[in-house]
Amino acid sequence: MKIDWTIKKKRGNFRPWLTYEITLESFEKELAIHAVQIQSQIPVIPNAHLSYCLPGEHERSLIWKPDRFHVLQVPYFKDGYTDGFIRLPFKESAEYPEVELSFKKLREEYEKKVRKVYAHPPLEQTGSLDISDETRRVIASKVTANRLLSLFG
Repeated sequence: MKIDWTIKKKRGNFRPWLTYEITLESFEKELAIHAVQIQSQIPVIPNAHLSYCLPGEHERSLIWKPDRFHVLQVPYFKDGYTDGFIRLPFKESAEYPEVELSFKKLREEYEKKVRKVYAHPPLEQTGSLDISDETRRVIASKVTANRLLSLFG
């Protein structure tokens, strides 16, 4: 699985935004693994539809504490690809370690499933049954008798 992300922010009181892409490797798609999801450490911000956050408002207020977090998910194996957009909280530090930590957690959980599922090897079984010896003996004597009768008959 490959995860790529970018965080961008305009100058000023604008909130940064995270864009990401998650792509499964072809062998992962062939394993048919159920999509894994995790609760990230990326907070859901108040009024996320607003591209800006003024000082003292929303996440920039002194009393704001995140109470909800975004859910990240590995793409469905048939699709093999997903992308997303998350508006991040404004931070004076402009540092967002929770983004990388969250993607690492998603990768860890997914790779656990990959290792578990990969342990189930492919299988091909074939079989064949023929008439049993007992039935063959019973029928053979009657078939032979009928043939002899038809020859002399």
